Amino acid sequence: MSRLQPPQHSDEVKVTFPSEHVLLLTLNRPKSLNAMTPQMSEDLKHLLDWFEDEPDLWVVIVTGEGRVFCAGADLKAWNENQQAGNTSEQEGVVANVHGFGSISRRQSNKPIIAAVIGGAYGGGLEMVLNCDLVVASQDAKFALPEVKRGVVAIQGGIPRLAQIAGHQLASELLLLGKTIDATEARDRFGFVNTVVPPSQVIATAVTLAKQIIANSPDAVQSTKNGLLLSQRHNFSETLIAHAWSAHSKQVYKGANIKEGLKAFTEKRAPVWTSPKL
Repeated sequence: MSRLQPPQHSDEVKVTFPSEHVLLLTLNRPKSLNAMTPQMSEDLKHLLDWFEDEPDLWVVIVTGEGRVFCAGADLKAWNENQQAGNTSEQEGVVANVHGFGSISRRQSNKPIIAAVIGGAYGGGLEMVLNCDLVVASQDAKFALPEVKRGVVAIQGGIPRLAQIAGHQLASELLLLGKTIDATEARDRFGFVNTVVPPSQVIATAVTLAKQIIANSPDAVQSTKNGLLLSQRHNFSETLIAHAWSAHSKQVYKGANIKEGLKAFTEKRAPVWTSPKL
C-alpha cells in the first residue's frame, strides 16, 4: 500500500497501513489524553474524506496513542470561549456534518473499527458509538459525563446510544454521567464487541479488518449502506432504497459478484478487485 498518498496532516494524527486495504489512524496527543483540537478534527476530516474516495482502502481502524483513546473535547479551551461570550455551539453542531472528530455522525459506507485502549469519554465515546466494530482493552472505561459539566452529548451520542442500548440504559449512562467498564459496555450496553488485554487491542482490530477484507468489498459496502439506511427508514423503505441504491447496482453489475460465484463453483478462494462507484 506504499503507493497510497494520504493528504497533508499534522502530527496530531498518525497514519499507517497495517495490512492491505486497511488504514490505521492514531490520535496522537497522548499527553493531553488525545483530547480533540480543531487541528486534529480537521486532520481527521481530510484523512477520512480521502479514505472514502480511495477505492483501494476498504476498512479504517481508529485508535489513540497512550493510555486513553480520546478524552473528548478540550474543556479548557471551551471554558475560555464561553467566558469570552462565544456561544455559537448550536451553529457549530449543525454545520459539522460529520460530528465530533469527523466520526460521531459520519455516514460512511466503508467499515470503521474503533480500537479503544484505556477508555473513551464524552465526544470520544460519541465517536466510538458510531463505529461498526469496537475492540476494547480490559481496563477501558467509558462515560458520557457531559451533564456533570453543564454540557450535552449532542454530536450524535444520544440517538446512537438510545438505538443500541434502549431508552432506559441510555438514560442511565447519559443522565447520571456515570462511568462503566469494558465488560459492562459489552454485556449490558451492547456497544463493545470484543474485550482483550491492552497489548492485543490493535492486533485484534487488524484481525477483524482482515476478516472483512476477505469478503467482497462491493458486498460489504452495500451491506453497510443498508445498515445506514435502516437508521433512517422503516423496514419497507429501507429495503426499497437499498435495492435501488448505487451500491446495490455496483454489486449486481460489477466484477466481484461474478468472481465470487465463479470461485464458489471452482472451489477456490475469490480474488476481489477494488470497487469503483
